[in-house]
Amino acid sequence: MNDTSTKVRISDLKKTYPNGDGVEHIDLDVHEGEILTMLGPSGCGKSTILRTIAGFERADSGSIIIDGRDVTNLPPEKRPTGMVFQSYNLWPHMTVEENLAFGLKLRKVGKKQISADIDGVLDMIKMPGVQKKYPSQLSGGQQQRIAIARTLLLKPSVMLLDEPFSALDAKIRMQMREELRKLQSRLNITVIFVTHDQEEAMSISHRIVVMRKGAFEQIGTPSEIYDSPATKYVAGFIGEMNMIERQGETIAVRPEDIAIGPDEPFGGRVVGVMNMGHYNQVLISSTEHGDLKAFLRKDDFADLHEGGDIRYRFMKARTYKHAA
Repeated sequence: MNDTSTKVRISDLKKTYPNGDGVEHIDLDVHEGEILTMLGPSGCGKSTILRTIAGFERADSGSIIIDGRDVTNLPPEKRPTGMVFQSYNLWPHMTVEENLAFGLKLRKVGKKQISADIDGVLDMIKMPGVQKKYPSQLSGGQQQRIAIARTLLLKPSVMLLDEPFSALDAKIRMQMREELRKLQSRLNITVIFVTHDQEEAMSISHRIVVMRKGAFEQIGTPSEIYDSPATKYVAGFIGEMNMIERQGETIAVRPEDIAIGPDEPFGGRVVGVMNMGHYNQVLISSTEHGDLKAFLRKDDFADLHEGGDIRYRFMKARTYKHAA
């Protein structure tokens, strides 16, 4: 990834709807060759920004620069972007080959070149030989691969993905994330990805923009977002967190940052132990910090049981002052 080159620059962007929803004062630089993910709950404005970059929504004010060119007032077909949607948007009456060829034909690409390009992109997404199949003959994950391939064939400067994997089951979703990351790295394409799934954002992104109510809460790498959440909202939104309210402040502690041992300063009672695979989730009550959740290695604490006493301390915590 090349952090020194700005691929997309958004300056003071505003897009609001008659009901008052939307975004304003949006400033964002997207680096060449990175996957930048906009993460947040439904209605926070992340898809609005993506659709405005694509040209499907018209900005009320501000500017969008791609490759040094102002595209703010250009229609979608004049922008160097390609968009992949949640719903695949494949034409059911067309074969895979016809779906993939459609955009290339509009660009007057020759038949031989179209055939060669399609063969190449199908090999790239590990789906050779499906040219004559119809979308209904493919699984959801395969259809989404074809939708991504169709966008790749048009060689966009920026690929835009709006919740592309949310309709897939968990295992296929994980596989698609891995494949997207490999494709992005191989082609060094710039990707702007929208999701409400924090695990998805953490697993594929070079940088994450955490959004809330039409505004940015924090921009950073997955490690920065997870280890150093800038606000109480980000701390509570990303990953598991114990939120301990004190007068005038909130103390945030990750479950994995709770240490257990006989000589630790604080005491409580175990009220639940859940086997989570390679670790145990331990619920602790009757503490001076309220109810707590801790993640502990199973092998180290195999003797923990419900109703037993426990001693603990916080290895790391962040404090957020309440607004006056």
